[in-house]
Amino acid sequence: MKTLAMMMVFLASTVFVANAQDVVGDWHGTLNPPGVELRLVLHITKGEGGELKATLDSVDQAANGIPVSAITVKDSQMNLTVEAVHGTYEGKVNSAATEIEGTWSQGQPLPLVFKRGALPAKPAPKPAKPSDIDGTWMGTLDAGAMKLRVVFHITNTEEGLTATMDSPDQNVKGLPVTSVTRDGASLKLDLKQIPGAFEGKIAKDLTTIEGTWTQGGGGFPLVLKQVKDAAELERRRPQNPVKPYPYRDEEVSYANPAASIKLAATLTIPPGQGPFPAVLLIVGSGPHDRDEALMGHRPFLVLADYLTRHGIAVLRADKRGVGKSGGNSATATTADFATDAEAGVAYLRGRPEVNPRKIGLVGHSEGGIIAPMVAARNADVAFIVMLAGTGVPGDQILVAQSRLIAEAAGKSPAEAEKNANEQRGVLALVKNEKDNAALESELRKRMAGKGSEAQVDAQIKVITSPWFRYFLTYDPAENLRKVWCPVLALNGEKDLQVSPALNLPAIRQALEQGGNKHFEADELPGLNHLFQTARTGAPSEYAEIEETMSPVALEKIADWILKQ
Repeated sequence: MKTLAMMMVFLASTVFVANAQDVVGDWHGTLNPPGVELRLVLHITKGEGGELKATLDSVDQAANGIPVSAITVKDSQMNLTVEAVHGTYEGKVNSAATEIEGTWSQGQPLPLVFKRGALPAKPAPKPAKPSDIDGTWMGTLDAGAMKLRVVFHITNTEEGLTATMDSPDQNVKGLPVTSVTRDGASLKLDLKQIPGAFEGKIAKDLTTIEGTWTQGGGGFPLVLKQVKDAAELERRRPQNPVKPYPYRDEEVSYANPAASIKLAATLTIPPGQGPFPAVLLIVGSGPHDRDEALMGHRPFLVLADYLTRHGIAVLRADKRGVGKSGGNSATATTADFATDAEAGVAYLRGRPEVNPRKIGLVGHSEGGIIAPMVAARNADVAFIVMLAGTGVPGDQILVAQSRLIAEAAGKSPAEAEKNANEQRGVLALVKNEKDNAALESELRKRMAGKGSEAQVDAQIKVITSPWFRYFLTYDPAENLRKVWCPVLALNGEKDLQVSPALNLPAIRQALEQGGNKHFEADELPGLNHLFQTARTGAPSEYAEIEETMSPVALEKIADWILKQ
């Protein structure tokens, strides 16, 4: 299931073009790997400085907005790099700029011709009398550390049964099923684009289809149940605020001169005269939007709403390369994201509604690493809140995470420790081997037989990335010792991703060594990495829990900020 999870994580990016001819607009083409037809749409636009920007849609994989990491057009030659899927394209633009003929490379070269214009509509099969299994079917895949809902929509047509698949917890809808094969009570749904497949037996009473989902060489039990009410497909998120809000809500943007990019954000301002204390929310690792949306939750939307209702102005931004923000996350490190945070502080200082002496940072997970990085060198930061922030280097975080999540998934302590030891070996290799080519070669040897080629490629891409290398060796204690402003460090007792037992003592020690006498470091009982009230703390629970953020955590954060 890792392949599906990884392929649904996309970034946005800004790219550079030299001597570009008029290629701005939409282009469509079709890739034909063996047994599959993949329709692609290339969207090319120009930035404010005249640079080209592009995204790619893979229509038959329900994957929209895949970033083009780099695009150049020179002497009619177009070159694209799409790091998110490890693909490249080289093509020749014709003299009329109506067609681009070239080759797509992603493991193997394939011819690909783009034609200018919108993608022609694919004629839908004509509906026929509904079959006895027509309708919506939902089940939950248990992939150990994560549980993901899978939804199939089955329809009978004159050409036979057809279907689409949704992965609601990954915000994916309408993924076409390549083929639907039924033989009596046996049903097979094949998705060659992922690639994945479901094979199951239809119950006599037509209420369930019990079978197995296979993908990347692994199989997972999956029981589909027919959905009678569409409300069953929606996760309840009772804390999400509903408009109209009792405060101002503005779409804003601001520049980060250090990276030559613009960041898009939302600023919420309490009612009244002001000036108000203000905070910048800093998201965790990964391609998060301004709400830090994940697993159907929007934690920063909930937190921003709570703080603003309590008299605190809140700025929350799309991470660079995500949503409406410019830049490229794929090549950025935590230190780069820290400059984005500084740009946010500078923006807040220029707002008349904000008290410039009372601007703080609230960072979650990686954001909790960034907050002290910025506070250590920026006197404009009046206070920081570290939510599941770290106190030790990344290699220690990942080893502890591996062990704790494995135990929560049911592995014995001995098995969990074995996994942790294997990870120690891989991380030591990454730290010691600076040459990416040599590192990749060694990693392939170690990972042989432990997943599909696509899974191994994706893992190696992450491990050899600038972000991972930086995170692995960065010691947050160095900057924590330089932080003199007030600090609130919170961890959930059941956080398996950033262990409170490992990190809170290290945070306390570093602040004390630096002479900071205005800090509080607390472990909140019963809360997980997202600060939800949890049973075990395992990531597999995140989507299933209705609560987005514990009221205890929300109150603690707001009260502490207002005391500053």
